Amino acid sequence: MGMTSIWHWLILLVVVLLLFGAGKIPKLMGDVAGGIKAFKKGMKEDEGEKSDAAASTPAPQVTGQTTTTTEASDKSKV
Repeated sequence: MGMTSIWHWLILLVVVLLLFGAGKIPKLMGDVAGGIKAFKKGMKEDEGEKSDAAASTPAPQVTGQTTTTTEASDKSKV
């Protein structure tokens, strides 16, 4: 049958309330929500740092000159 019956959920709710008390549950949920907000804020800051680093790093410049290995070895002989 599983945990689909309404009686199962009611018994579980009563047990949770007895164990934690009615005052601790809102505090616990507030702590969980604060943790989620801190996580999201950290992720946004991390993305901001990555985009700032990408914007501040200049792209490598490519010159139009290419040398082959034989040309390079000829220049080194001179």
